[in-house]
Amino acid sequence: MSNKFRRVVIKIGSSSLTHENGKINLRRLDQFVRVVADLRNRGIEVVLVSSGAISVGVAKMGLAKRPSAMPLKQAAASVGQVELMFLYDKLFGEYNQSVSQILLTRDVVDDEVRHKNVVNTFNTLFDYNCLPIVNENDTVSVEEIDFSDNDTLSAIVAVLTEADLLVLMSDIDGLYDSNPRENPDAKLISRIEKIDERVHALAGGAGTSHGTGGMVTKITAAEYAMAHGIPMLIVNADRPENLYDIFDGKRVGTLFTTKHRED
Repeated sequence: MSNKFRRVVIKIGSSSLTHENGKINLRRLDQFVRVVADLRNRGIEVVLVSSGAISVGVAKMGLAKRPSAMPLKQAAASVGQVELMFLYDKLFGEYNQSVSQILLTRDVVDDEVRHKNVVNTFNTLFDYNCLPIVNENDTVSVEEIDFSDNDTLSAIVAVLTEADLLVLMSDIDGLYDSNPRENPDAKLISRIEKIDERVHALAGGAGTSHGTGGMVTKITAAEYAMAHGIPMLIVNADRPENLYDIFDGKRVGTLFTTKHRED
């Protein structure tokens, strides 16, 4: 990797933003915001796709666990999104960064007119040096118009914004040749140029109790991004400074890329 990327989409998941009880991990969030703000100071345009609204809402409403009933889940999203954006605005504001909120549903992306409007909104925000913070509009989203997970959403946003790179920040270093939680000798795969049955088999199952994703959804996101010529990285969110390593040309995480593209 190198510092040639001018626009990047960074997705951070619920498990990377919250403690086990669902409340915001303020230390992690503060470190993450500082690194992203510094990258923007270097002239890199950033779009942040942030999970966490439902998890934060669940904690703030005093619910015992993530709800399965749609009205309660949407209510939690409504409560949590306010809290999440308040924190982003406050923390980024400390570094003189302006943020905006964009909530999407699948029908907005699929409809030609709405699609154009979303693209125009992103471009205008870039023109005015604002940081778009994107999430699915969980308050109104139902099965027919949802993205199913924010990994997929981030890949779609990368294509919408014509990003040069998609970075998924997760609770794992990248894709391994076996499950690192079960096999201490598992080896990190640093580069994948083709997603085949073997890669899908390595992806395993679902993610944590606070999120909806897992390695399976990340592979799906990689397929979508690669099909549009956009490389994708999976890196560990436990160390937000991994983002510096990417733009300093250091090898980190798992890179999904096509052979014809120079990386």
